[in-house]
Amino acid sequence: MTHPTPAVDGRTRHYGHFYGLDEPEGDGPVALVVGNCQAESLRIALDGGGLRTVRTPAVHELVTADLPHLDRWLARASLLVSQPVRDDYLDLPLGSRQLAARLGPGARAVAVPVIRFAGLYPTSAIVRPPHDPSLVPPVVEYHDLVVLAEAGARRDGTTRPLPRLDVDAVRAVAALSLHELRRREEAHDAVVVSDVFDDPSFAQMRTLNHPGNPIWTALASRVRDRLGLPEHVVDPGRPLLDSVHAPRLQAVVDAFDLDDAPTDHWVVGGTPVPGEEVREAHLRWYEREPAVVDAGLARHADSLALLGLA
Repeated sequence: MTHPTPAVDGRTRHYGHFYGLDEPEGDGPVALVVGNCQAESLRIALDGGGLRTVRTPAVHELVTADLPHLDRWLARASLLVSQPVRDDYLDLPLGSRQLAARLGPGARAVAVPVIRFAGLYPTSAIVRPPHDPSLVPPVVEYHDLVVLAEAGARRDGTTRPLPRLDVDAVRAVAALSLHELRRREEAHDAVVVSDVFDDPSFAQMRTLNHPGNPIWTALASRVRDRLGLPEHVVDPGRPLLDSVHAPRLQAVVDAFDLDDAPTDHWVVGGTPVPGEEVREAHLRWYEREPAVVDAGLARHADSLALLGLA
């Protein structure tokens, strides 16, 4: 069955292969990589070496009109590499099991984890408030547990908690984060990447959930190994997931004996943003969004306790 070519705009040009504007180069089997913003970096690291990959919109950006194009590629794909996605995500059949069920005969599916590692950024956190999971703070979309605890103390009229940002606290947060990553890997029989963080470095992660090139090289190699594909190393020629960099704490440098200098600013789109500017913007935002404070304090209670912020 053929599907009409969509109107050509910025989105369809960016995902030209997906929308059928042109064909991916090469003549090897087609591999689809599906997931959040991390999926595109993994796709780049997997491309070539006998595979043709298709740049696909992140799963949270897919809409009903995209389903025919997705199904067309699922029917053609020999390989589906997917982060775990729950059934009927966004009220669409985008669950990883649902996608695998729409593959053609003989096609194979492999799971990869959603990669989050807090050891290098122990005060950073992601909060998805139940009343609006898409709600994010201004300037940078990451919460700082120190600032979150400060907002909670201000609201409750209590004493501002003093953080415990020492080597032991950093290592404890790292261990908790690795435990959660390993739990997710085991739960979904996903390709294992958690052991790479046994010897962490800032080159591995730019933020809590934005891995650097060394992680994508390692994960792509392990995906190929699980699928029995020949070894193939990709040099993308640029840093992947490079739009945001979190501050680097002295306690982290000390905890993992790193050579890097600590920083007190974010980098957003290549521009340094002072940490104090982010703190002030977030505190003002928390005053308008008290439910986010409650959700964050509950979601990250374990890390808050390890950092002396509970």
